This record gives sequence, structure tokens and C-alpha cells, in this order.
Amino acid sequence: MRQEKRRLVLLVAVIAFLSFTLPALASEGKININTATEKELCVLKRVGPKYAKRIIKYRNQEGEFKTPKDITSVKGIGLKTYEANKAIIVVKDGN
Repeated sequence: MRQEKRRLVLLVAVIAFLSFTLPALASEGKININTATEKELCVLKRVGPKYAKRIIKYRNQEGEFKTPKDITSVKGIGLKTYEANKAIIVVKDGN
């Protein structure tokens, strides 16, 4: 019984770990802010569910971001957040 409990705890830990790392790995470390889901946007530093929802709402209302720096047009997303993530934010392949 004790061994089964350990296996279950290990399985839950692995699933939790993968749920946070797979979005980043799937896009080779890049986050396309024009197509990313809320969960994928939460991979960004300084971005939690609240700001991820704002990013999605902004792009739905205003259209696609033209440059990665355009993310700073979203209320609450400033230069510090952009600077912390500029290496992984893209708006299309290669940008």
C-alpha cells in the first residue's frame, strides 16, 4: 500500500512538471503571443493567468501583435515584463 502511494505521488509530480514545461518545449522555447493559449502565456516571466487573459483579450479586440514589443500595449504589461521575455516572445515564425 505504501509503495502504491509513493507511485501515485510520483506520477502526480511528473504530470505537474510536464504541464508547465511542455508548452515551452513544444514551441522550442518561443512563445507566439498571437496564438499562445493562457497556459502557454503563463510560461512567460511576470505573467500569470490574469495578464495572460488580458493578452488574449487584447489580441482578440485589437488584432494580432505586429512586433513582440507590442505586448507592452496590454494594460499591466510594461517594459520590465517585455525585457524579461523578449528572447522568447515571437509574433510569427522567426520574429
